[in-house]
Amino acid sequence: MGQIYLVRHGQASFGAANYDQLSELGYEQARLLGQWYANTRQVFHKVITGGMARHRQSADACMAELPKKQLIDTEWITDADFAEFDHHEVLLRHCPEFADAVAFEALLANHVDPPRALEHLFRAAMQRWMSGWHDADYAETWPDFRRRCVRALERLDTDSSGQATIVFTSGGVISTLMQHLLGLQDFQVMELNWTLANCGVTRLLQRTGQFTLSYLNNYAHLEWLGQPGAVTYR
Repeated sequence: MGQIYLVRHGQASFGAANYDQLSELGYEQARLLGQWYANTRQVFHKVITGGMARHRQSADACMAELPKKQLIDTEWITDADFAEFDHHEVLLRHCPEFADAVAFEALLANHVDPPRALEHLFRAAMQRWMSGWHDADYAETWPDFRRRCVRALERLDTDSSGQATIVFTSGGVISTLMQHLLGLQDFQVMELNWTLANCGVTRLLQRTGQFTLSYLNNYAHLEWLGQPGAVTYR
């Protein structure tokens, strides 16, 4: 039986000019995950990254903590089908102010609770994207995104019994794959996405032609050393 570990990247740089970079905490989260696997003596036969900088940075920081004997003959692959959807486009189509950082910050500042206001904006933007009523507005529609996520997972359907693969990807991808495996509704994908911790791990068991969920969104490795603020969701 094969094992597939889906890892959401470490905390990225939301609000910075380039979101697609890990924050200092994001690097530390990835290192903690690597230390966890080093202590549990987990061997990985394949490392896959989704093609984004934050995916590769998470992978590099995590795997650097494992001793070489746990990475002998480990194959590294980049698979862009594990990349996240374009959250910038999704937000922009719903909220044109997002194109101007100053205007967007001013919009949020008008609310009593700016983080909650941002969450509401993003939920509404996701609903617009997922509705199917505005598909012509997006470079990648919601059905297209779902198809490529499932396509990426199906490529991992091999006869490599007992081998372990770790995939560094994003919350939207993991949530969408859970929809595929568990039969979730679209709104449940959106709700699940908000609960996935940075560097949280979802483990699948794989037999030829079948994937089974073993556990979802495990972040015990972040709580392991008792560091305050180690668990983040944005």
